[in-house]
Amino acid sequence: MKKLTTTLSICLTAALAATTPLLQSCFKSSAANREVSPDGALSVDVGVKDGRLFYTVARKGEAVVDTSYLAIDAKEAKFGANTRIKDIAHSSFDETWTQPWGEEKDVRNNYNEMRLTLAEESETPAEFAVVFRIFDDGIGFRYEIPEQANLGHLTIMDENTEFAIADDGVAWSIPWNHEYYEHLYGTSPISRLDTVCSPLTMKIKDNLYLAIHEANLTDYASMNLTPQPGSTRLRTMLTPLSTGEKVITTAPMQSPWRTVIIADNPGDLMLSRLMLNLNEPCKIADTSFCKPGRYIGIWWGMHMKDWTWEQGPKHGATTENTKRYIDFAAENGYDGVLVEGWNLGWDGDWSANGDKFSFTEAYPDFDLKEITDYARRKGVKLIGHHETGGAAKNYEKQMEDAFALYENLGVNCVKTGYVNLLLDGKELHGSQYGVRHYRKVIEDAARHHIAIVNHEPVMPTGLQRTYPNLMSQEGMRGQEYDAWSPDGGNPPEHTCILPFTRGLAGPMDFTPGTFNFTNKAVPGTRPNTTVAKQLALAVVIYSPVVMSSDQIQNYNGRPEFEFLKTCPTNWDKTVIPEAKIGEYVTIARKERDADNWYVGAITNASAHNSELDCSFLPEGQKFKAKVFADGEGADYRTNPYPVAIYEQVIDSSSRIPLHLAPGGGAALIIKKI
Repeated sequence: MKKLTTTLSICLTAALAATTPLLQSCFKSSAANREVSPDGALSVDVGVKDGRLFYTVARKGEAVVDTSYLAIDAKEAKFGANTRIKDIAHSSFDETWTQPWGEEKDVRNNYNEMRLTLAEESETPAEFAVVFRIFDDGIGFRYEIPEQANLGHLTIMDENTEFAIADDGVAWSIPWNHEYYEHLYGTSPISRLDTVCSPLTMKIKDNLYLAIHEANLTDYASMNLTPQPGSTRLRTMLTPLSTGEKVITTAPMQSPWRTVIIADNPGDLMLSRLMLNLNEPCKIADTSFCKPGRYIGIWWGMHMKDWTWEQGPKHGATTENTKRYIDFAAENGYDGVLVEGWNLGWDGDWSANGDKFSFTEAYPDFDLKEITDYARRKGVKLIGHHETGGAAKNYEKQMEDAFALYENLGVNCVKTGYVNLLLDGKELHGSQYGVRHYRKVIEDAARHHIAIVNHEPVMPTGLQRTYPNLMSQEGMRGQEYDAWSPDGGNPPEHTCILPFTRGLAGPMDFTPGTFNFTNKAVPGTRPNTTVAKQLALAVVIYSPVVMSSDQIQNYNGRPEFEFLKTCPTNWDKTVIPEAKIGEYVTIARKERDADNWYVGAITNASAHNSELDCSFLPEGQKFKAKVFADGEGADYRTNPYPVAIYEQVIDSSSRIPLHLAPGGGAALIIKKI
């Protein structure tokens, strides 16, 4: 049957290639220009109309993406404007690969592929290809421009990829050009969107959710989406270089994959691994240094104005203070300590003068070797810190020496930062310039066995599959906004939206874990959560490396601290018992290489009565659940601190009632008896 299908496909491909573009558009129901998902539910059709290449997507015969055109406009040639289909080839692929860390251990990569070979018949004739991969949970497609005699250098001015959503719906989005993607997600009909960044998450109807994003962003500009006025037709808008071009490259080249997750419910959006599967397999031979874990940091005290980043009487990054944090980490099972403000360059307006930073010279009151030796004896790692102030060139000049220094001292994880709206004073973070810089950092760090936690990044696109040392990134409003934001901090619904939007792009360095809500520095700004929700966020907001945000003295004597210091960050399996975007979400994760489960449940500003369905547990086994829930009278506005802690024996048939207070949550440790 496989051979017969291949033979029919070849015959139909030959017939299609012999037709005119007008006739080609009539082949919409043929096997040659259609591919379906492995389960048969999704289908993609392609064709040419008036010389323009288009595709459509349907689910169970119902349109999801209407006729959408595909084109790239380069100075040297136009691709998709006067197109002829030369050949269509079909293939299938099915594998299961193992992640060194992640939300589950094993990932199935199963798709059917349709490759279109295309000829552009114009004054500057050229060939290109578009490759579609259809999974059970969505599609990915990309452009490929081969090396050819009349085409070498390429200057891409626009990519006119379209997503014509078949029906209007509600979308959760942030503006494309807001600083570092650190913006609150708003809701809008798709047809009334402004230009937004991806991932763009949409609810079309109760059983149809979509998310548009990209995968494997390599030497290209990041993708944004802009609607055609008054319609649900979205078109890509690439982040430009300062000179106006979008991408400057040479053939052969491949664009990033354009992705559409198609799901029945919000939880299935989160469980999709389509983006990871569209990235290349791991290129790091030994990933043992890419270690998940929890750490604490000399950081929150700066926001509270107890300490300073720069040297002076209140300098936070001192040898003595760091040792105190190392002692706390060792006593409480934390893996590392982050120290910000240890190196020269923090004095004055460092965000505008990032070229003053040194990444090898410490302030006199911070002895880097003494500290790393002390941490090693305590079984703890120093987490390195490189704030660049957006001066990418200055960082690249010092990067080899800086990484070599850290490698020699046994520091194998570094948090990088780019607090400046423009890189090197002129280029956007999401431009090809920024994409190239961030990739260089990842690759150079990997050579020195160093993992990266990247703040102020380009939006993640799944590169952690290829480079597992890219362990986490920011790219959203994190917990720091609860320290200094003049709007009072992140609203309660924010963390009920993030897992379904920014979270679809990859791990988020949100840094949950604040226990003291008194803010001396900016009175009125604080976490708009209960303490129980802070615990739950350690499960809900996924990252393989997580910093507990608060100062260490605020954890002393708090029995609920048990959850933070014992909760793993590497998982074997993830399930989502309930979710409603912007309102509530419950996530259960099984610990990697263990029988324990951890659960986080959170809600927005409204109280939520939940009942945890424990059917994710294996049948015939007993477990002890330790529950950390909102205590009596808990309310994020008036009384965020009460935490009720209790235990009960459960099994797969159990249903645990959970009352989540306004802005509240619940966290559970479930251990096999």
